[in-house]
Amino acid sequence: MEDSNRERRTCYKGHHFYKSSDCPTCPVCEQERKPQDGFLSLLSAPARRALENHGIRTLQELSEYSDKEILKFHGMGPASLPKLRAALAEAGLSFRNEQK
Repeated sequence: MEDSNRERRTCYKGHHFYKSSDCPTCPVCEQERKPQDGFLSLLSAPARRALENHGIRTLQELSEYSDKEILKFHGMGPASLPKLRAALAEAGLSFRNEQK
């Protein structure tokens, strides 16, 4: 669907997409790189990138942060916290400063 506020773009892999913001992320590439399993697969693309951009790729690394620190990451929203808490709890972990 073409929209007057959206600009047609092409990523470096040749995918065509429309964006109304300056965000350079290709939605097709982002879907292709989404993990199939693990806690990162539970998250939206912006939330997943927020963790990855801070070097958080494992639950152990995630447990070194408080939930308040995680929420400060650009792209992370409060809707992701219950998913992250559940994944941590399943592994016997928790956010820093929370009870296990």
